[in-house]
Amino acid sequence: MSLATLQHDLVILVDNGGRPVGVTEKNTVHTVDTPLHLAFSCYVFNPRGEVLITRRALSKATWPGVWTNSLCGHPRPEEDPEEAVRRRAQLELGLDIDQLEVVLPRFRYRATDASGIVENELCPVYRATTTASPLPNPNEVMEFAWVDSNALHRAVQDAPWAFSPWMVLQLREMEAQND
Repeated sequence: MSLATLQHDLVILVDNGGRPVGVTEKNTVHTVDTPLHLAFSCYVFNPRGEVLITRRALSKATWPGVWTNSLCGHPRPEEDPEEAVRRRAQLELGLDIDQLEVVLPRFRYRATDASGIVENELCPVYRATTTASPLPNPNEVMEFAWVDSNALHRAVQDAPWAFSPWMVLQLREMEAQND
């Protein structure tokens, strides 16, 4: 196996200060005792100002079938974070994204899904725009919808159990920034 191939399957482990402390295989990182590692989330907006939300494929290891933000992923070792977001936008949604900015650079969360699998991530949150239409990868996304941001915030407030825990927390933090 080449170094390039191996790096595609690695996630970056970080300490509590966000400093890299090692790497581990992506397919083994999420367990009942997941170490803190680097990830990212992204919210993609269209020209009408609607945000793209996605429903995770049923084959996903954590929170299968749950509605969440536009896309998530893990940067590879030595990969530029913005390039990682663009790569995952292509892989998950077949989307080229235009403007990209980080809106929550130090977002961190830990959550346990119904199967006992833990997410434990330092997860910068990005905002992106696109003029393209999604072509979801069925291994990643089972449904998607463009929704009004205010309606999404109300839905998450009224029924947080219907959404991924990271999206619920991220939206709260983004709202607090705008207050």
